[in-house]
Amino acid sequence: MAKFYSGFLLFFLCFTSSSPPAAEAFPPPANAFVAAIYRDPATSLYTIPAAAGNRSLVLDLAGPLLWSPCPRRHRTIPCNSYTCDEARAFPPRHCYNRPSPSLPPPPCACTATVGNPVTGACAADELTLTDVILSSTDGHHPTAVFDVNDIVSSCAPASLLSGLPAGAAGVAGLARSSVSLPSQLAGKFYFKSKQFALCLPSGNSRDPGVAFFGDGPFYLLPPPGIDVTARLTYTPLLKDPNSPAYYIHVDGFAVNQKAVQIPPGKLAGGVKFSTTAAYTTLRSDVFKPLLDSFAGATSGIPRMPAAAPFELCLNSSALGSTRVGYGVAPIDVMVGGGKNWTIFGANSLVDVDGSRACFAFVDGGAKAEAAVVIGSFQMENNLMLFDAGRSRLGFTSTLFGIMTTCSNFNFTMGIM
Repeated sequence: MAKFYSGFLLFFLCFTSSSPPAAEAFPPPANAFVAAIYRDPATSLYTIPAAAGNRSLVLDLAGPLLWSPCPRRHRTIPCNSYTCDEARAFPPRHCYNRPSPSLPPPPCACTATVGNPVTGACAADELTLTDVILSSTDGHHPTAVFDVNDIVSSCAPASLLSGLPAGAAGVAGLARSSVSLPSQLAGKFYFKSKQFALCLPSGNSRDPGVAFFGDGPFYLLPPPGIDVTARLTYTPLLKDPNSPAYYIHVDGFAVNQKAVQIPPGKLAGGVKFSTTAAYTTLRSDVFKPLLDSFAGATSGIPRMPAAAPFELCLNSSALGSTRVGYGVAPIDVMVGGGKNWTIFGANSLVDVDGSRACFAFVDGGAKAEAAVVIGSFQMENNLMLFDAGRSRLGFTSTLFGIMTTCSNFNFTMGIM
């Protein structure tokens, strides 16, 4: 809760052992919180300045909870608590399904396994309570700054920060777990909707994107503001009992409105979303048909030498420009519910060196864990609303089509 509510939750967590924590009987400070999203050019990771001292937390859509190094003296959470059980429910898959270590009999402090989403390094450490700094918002601009106390978090050794952006204080897990950052904020402040939205800025933008936690509407400039939530298309979210990540059903792909010939059953299990994969990664048996289809649809454009990890590069000077990026064949992702997520040139081609625009999809190999992992480049300048309460994903395909971008939120402090 906000700073003056910290004592209640600490008292509660210390004495709860087997039942879920009750909601705190305090009014929320706002309908939603807002934070600026920054893209780190060295790692292609996205951060929000939400840790103490204006330090940043890396956004991880598949992370079940927040983690960061703890001071030597820190609070702990009992090992026989509901909170402990929830924090231990989803050890990261990249930790090779290594479970959290067994807990000794009570009384004891809870420990959980957390992992670095970039290097794959893992560590087991104590569960604690920490603060995050966020601004309330009326959807148009920030209205006040709040020190939100007692967010459940895991400690971690400082070595686990390796590979993250310089100065990062840790990782903010956003996944579908009760101890993720969005879930905790929704529970603390009685948000009507258990949801959050990410609007990732493009790599060439100097201005930040924006993250919203809570209830809309959410507005982007130009004045008087566009309610982007009114422009969303929705598709159901799928649940994986072994993973808190976000998945959707995909029937197939089309390039220039022509279906890509993917063998039946290859997309079973759903398509996963990731903010730690820079580009959409596809298993080889899905990647090859998509690559061939896009290559055929752009056969009249001069080729350039490939640039790893990309396999197809075009002469950028031969490409036309539109308000949705390079003028190339659009890619339709045919999602559940009979809807299409259309990927235009701004999100299908990436500039490599000023002369090459490369097909921004990567071959993940024949044994890739998921058939498709949607990476952050394909989500740039696309409002993505992850609504766990209604189990649905909202998306805009691209904001360029409505003449705005993810860098157009008004971060000037206003009055609610």
